[in-house]
Amino acid sequence: MIEIKNLCFSYTNKKPYNLDNLNLKIEEGSYLSVIGENGSCKTTLIKLILGLLKPTSGEITVNSKSIGYVPQRLDSFNSQFPITVKEVLSCHKKTLNNNSIDTSSVLNTVNMKEYENRLLGMLSGGQQQRILIARALMGNPDIIILDEPSTGVDSNNQKEIYDILCKLNKEEKKTIISIEHNIDIALKNSTHILKIEDGKAYLYTTEEYKNSL
Repeated sequence: MIEIKNLCFSYTNKKPYNLDNLNLKIEEGSYLSVIGENGSCKTTLIKLILGLLKPTSGEITVNSKSIGYVPQRLDSFNSQFPITVKEVLSCHKKTLNNNSIDTSSVLNTVNMKEYENRLLGMLSGGQQQRILIARALMGNPDIIILDEPSTGVDSNNQKEIYDILCKLNKEEKKTIISIEHNIDIALKNSTHILKIEDGKAYLYTTEEYKNSL
């Protein structure tokens, strides 16, 4: 589904590379957790896959009709601004094509239907994260990419979020790619682990990674 060949990247477009000669193949239906130290360029790799950055050399091939991206938070969102959950999703729906999924349906998927008329700024961090997942689902993506979905989220909402992601992966066959800082969460939910270290990327099945520790 995603194939990366001889990928090199630096923000200066010259050596030394932040990511150096990466060769990866992410299979359809995988649940991939991306791990690594702070500054290891996990988010950089995601931005390259999303097309927000261009490789210095090499290529990335993405065979997908649609990718849903879930950031840690809404960019430039003022929590004091009086906008409801339903209004946020309706505004996003207008940017999508006619194949977009109904707002009620995606809210049901993330167990947030009862909150559709609540102000977004009044929701907890975990509840806002579920709304971001709902927003990403509106385009009916076959790949969902998330940037540390457990950051700033209490344990109850963490469980809810990862139950939703696992269900999307196992029942709806969506490919999940999630940057993680919590290795226990990664090992519990993933089929594969991608470790980024010193500009290199190492792909494991979850069992292979456990055996490497």
